[in-house]
Amino acid sequence: MFNRIALFVATNLAVLALVSVVMSVLGVNPQQFGGLLIMAALFGFGGSFISLLMSKWIAKRTTGAHVIEQPRNESEQWLFSTVQRQAQAAGIGMPEVAIYDAPEINAFATGANRNKALVAVSTGLLRAMNRDEAEAVLGHEVSHVANGDMVTMALLQGVLNTFVIVLARVVGRVIDGYLSGNREGGGIGYYVIVFVLDMVFGLFASMIAMWFSRHREFRADAGGAKLAGRDKMVAALERLSLTYGESTLPKQVAAFGISGGVGHGLKRLLMSHPPLEERITALRNARPEASVRQGVVT
Repeated sequence: MFNRIALFVATNLAVLALVSVVMSVLGVNPQQFGGLLIMAALFGFGGSFISLLMSKWIAKRTTGAHVIEQPRNESEQWLFSTVQRQAQAAGIGMPEVAIYDAPEINAFATGANRNKALVAVSTGLLRAMNRDEAEAVLGHEVSHVANGDMVTMALLQGVLNTFVIVLARVVGRVIDGYLSGNREGGGIGYYVIVFVLDMVFGLFASMIAMWFSRHREFRADAGGAKLAGRDKMVAALERLSLTYGESTLPKQVAAFGISGGVGHGLKRLLMSHPPLEERITALRNARPEASVRQGVVT
């Protein structure tokens, strides 16, 4: 837990330092609308892309994943060979393959470059799943890489972050001006208003990001079905449903895991993964002509 908090703080401090230096060099005044847009874009995209560039390193540190460089046993050899075969079929470079110690059935993929990604599986998955089911899970993760989901998610998050920062401050100035009788200069009330608006608009932005994440999971399931077989993918998801898709992955990579937990009502809008029963139904109803084309698994 301490390591995760330290990494989160370090990442945000790096973003603040980078934005401060860039704004100073460019002479950006955040009090003007043009300056506000530049500041918002630097903060919004800066955090997303620093996290993306550091994603593999963060994932390894936070999960304690062991990267298979030379397979030490038959199980590691099978994992390595399966990912290698699926990566070739999906038209991407060979990812690093890793195992991390966790009790739940899970796996994840991450990395800023689709040809230099990381695919990792939990020890719980290796214990609970047979080879056919594990093969489908690996296909799901390789599909995330082939579809460029990590980069797309970072871009979307950058746009949403920028939108939240700008809208909160523009609306905040309007509200503060109305409450203060349009007196010059924003007092403490302005910052309180902006803080609240950041929270409110940030919640809506998270809903949009998670909607996209859920849509992306259906595509990765279809890709896993193509790479490993539909029956294997369905069996893997059914196995996950027995554990309710529990996940202990850190936030930085949780959206790219095979499991995403469960949620109802408002919480469901903030879930990165659709309910497992919906994913299974979608696979069973999918058209058989889904295929891998142009390096993208659909």
